[in-house]
Amino acid sequence: MNFWLPVWALWKRELVRFWREKSRVMGFVGSPLIFWFVIGSGFGNLEFFFPGALTMTVMFSAIFSTMSLIEDRREGFLLSMLVSPAPRASMVLGKVLGSTTLAWIQGMIFLAFALFTNIPLSPMTILMTAGALFLVSFTFTVLGFLIAWQMDSSQGFHAVMMLVLFPLWMVSGALFPEEKAHGWMKFIMKINPMTYGLAALRQVLEPVVPVGTPGLELSLAVTAVCGFVLLMASARVAGSRSARDTTV
Repeated sequence: MNFWLPVWALWKRELVRFWREKSRVMGFVGSPLIFWFVIGSGFGNLEFFFPGALTMTVMFSAIFSTMSLIEDRREGFLLSMLVSPAPRASMVLGKVLGSTTLAWIQGMIFLAFALFTNIPLSPMTILMTAGALFLVSFTFTVLGFLIAWQMDSSQGFHAVMMLVLFPLWMVSGALFPEEKAHGWMKFIMKINPMTYGLAALRQVLEPVVPVGTPGLELSLAVTAVCGFVLLMASARVAGSRSARDTTV
């Protein structure tokens, strides 16, 4: 009970904060929506670019939701959590699950735009997409937590995430399939963890996937392992820093 109560409290806090800032939905869903419509229309293939835009939606939401960790440190909320008897791991899990839920909700909102494409949305497809999307959201969120915990400014966090994540997204198969990549780019795509999260969504949503796309089982396994490893790393980092270290 001492473990799960803080998890529940932090999860609920993230949802309440989001409800008070509903404009975030427009930002995190609107930007990928415009990107998908413009790029997809330009290439005349909205279906191919849809999984990439969906991944971008949850990526933006998950990463920038964890930016609030820096604000919590400045406001003293994080300090009060660290000096409480609650386990550090419960704080990490509560924050991660809250941000994951928000990213997942916004991803499901974006999924509704698949109705404007030729992507078939059967009940089973929606259910499988929801599961894969939650796993992808979780992995992005834990990555954001791990980096945000060690940052002192929102500007620095934003710069690091854009420098790291956006290039990884570009070479994940969102803009071009692996079969059309050349030389070293194919190798980068194979070792890029984001490739497998996108591949899982592509395998579920698209009747025919591009040649070279990783299989569904492999994609889910790699994404789950990455999420678990990042979660363990986040719990370890949070447990190794004292309350004094979290003050600015």
